Amino acid sequence: MDLQIDDFHKDVASALLALYQAFPRRIALYIDDLMPPEPVDEFGLPSKRHQSCIAALLWLADEGYLRYETTVHFEALDQAVLTEKAFLRLAGPTLPPAQLPDELTPSLRRLRGSLARQLRVALAESQGEELTRLVRQLLGAGASA
Repeated sequence: MDLQIDDFHKDVASALLALYQAFPRRIALYIDDLMPPEPVDEFGLPSKRHQSCIAALLWLADEGYLRYETTVHFEALDQAVLTEKAFLRLAGPTLPPAQLPDELTPSLRRLRGSLARQLRVALAESQGEELTRLVRQLLGAGASA
C-alpha cells in the first residue's frame, strides 16, 4: 500500500490551505503545524514522516505552487506564499452551482464551491478518497483523476 501518497495528499492540502488562509502575506510554514509532531531519532534527525512533509513542501515550490525565501533547518519554510497558479486553483470552483443550495448569496455560493473549501472539509472530516481526488484536481489543473 502506498500510504506515503496519502500522507503527501494531506501535507499538500494542509500546506496550501495554510498559505491560502494567510494570502497574500508571507508566513513561516512550520511542519509541526501541518502534521503531528514526531520525535527525532537517536542522531537528532527528524522522522521519515517529518522529512517527507518538508519534501512535499519543497516539491510544491519546485512545481510552482508556492514560493519561499529559505528553509529553517527541517522545521519550516520561511516567508512562504502561494503562487498565482495555486491561488487561482484554490479560489476556483470545484462544485457545480447545481450542487449548492439556491438560498445562498452569490458570494457564499462562490466560497462554498471553491476548491479551498472542499479541501478544508475533506481534511476536517478525514475523507481520504475525497481528499485524494481534490488534491489531484488541484495539481492537474482540473483534470479528472
